[in-house]
Amino acid sequence: MIRLEAGDVLRLRLANQRLSCPVDDPAEVVAHLGAVQAQDYPAACWALGLRLRDPQSAAIEAAFDAGRILRTHVLRPTWHFVAPADIRWMLKLTGPRIRAAGAAFTRGLGLDEATFAASFGVLGQALRGGKSLTRGEIGALLREAGIAAPDGPRLANILLQAELESVVCSGPRRARQQTYALLDERAASAPALDRDAAVVELTWRYFNSHGPALARDCAWWSGLTIGEINRGLEANAYRLQQQTVDGHTYWFSVATPPEAAEKPAFLLPNYDEYTVAYRERDLYYDRVANSTGDPRMDVPFRHVLLVDGQVTGRWSATPRQNALEIRVRWSLAPTRAQEKAIESAASRYAAFVGLMGVVTNSDLR
Repeated sequence: MIRLEAGDVLRLRLANQRLSCPVDDPAEVVAHLGAVQAQDYPAACWALGLRLRDPQSAAIEAAFDAGRILRTHVLRPTWHFVAPADIRWMLKLTGPRIRAAGAAFTRGLGLDEATFAASFGVLGQALRGGKSLTRGEIGALLREAGIAAPDGPRLANILLQAELESVVCSGPRRARQQTYALLDERAASAPALDRDAAVVELTWRYFNSHGPALARDCAWWSGLTIGEINRGLEANAYRLQQQTVDGHTYWFSVATPPEAAEKPAFLLPNYDEYTVAYRERDLYYDRVANSTGDPRMDVPFRHVLLVDGQVTGRWSATPRQNALEIRVRWSLAPTRAQEKAIESAASRYAAFVGLMGVVTNSDLR
């Protein structure tokens, strides 16, 4: 049993999210976290790389192309990486809510169930036998079949519905293009869970990997209601503990995380699980100390610098011939030791993308 104090929350999150306690396999990272937000594919790959002992982009691409990591719309109305073993029950649990949230937009596009049924039939025929197609290729097929789905919102919505209905998911990448493949072929043996069991499993997966966290954090991340989260917490009481700190009740696994590695600084990509997966963000981002006049600085829309669990600035990277220029802008001045940690973090990212990195134009805002 861990006795939680205010300073422990971020330390344990770093460990449970595998930032300070990395592993070897990118597919293990995805399965452990449950789902990893992935609408920005290169950034999401770096999010996985941050959690590996030896971050190799080629290893992540290989796991993705082989279908050991899948990408689909799940939890909230955006793409996530998920494990093949989890994709069916997660879609069954969260897909209807995503579909309902976008129903008005779908109707506004003039799409209906007959259009979806016809489109899904074309997809089933075209992708059968392990084939995969790009969005543009699918759009051309649908037009040939007499379905009005030109490139744009209508085609994107048809493919979204096909994901939510477990017809398609990600296929292997083709150069830098995403493809779609049949979910039945990419995750043929994926188990199904009834709704109650799925709520319990998703709640456990979140607090085991993202805790210590609040019930409302999990509701935001999962797309489930607070009532469902509370039922999931009750069912997981034997393997979760709760403690109240500063008036907030945090839930987290009873297991003690492994010893943390010495990596006090991280270059987090946009939408990293460390920033995006919590409704309450004051713990890792102090709005007063980090006051920059930017109202979006406290949400995970940008690449941010993380030092000792706190967001202390932002970063960007620009290729320069065979090198990578990494620009860091601090909102909290670092110590010399922290500067060295940031330089190390920048070198790690540069190695991940296959370039020699250098930190330049670092300044305090």
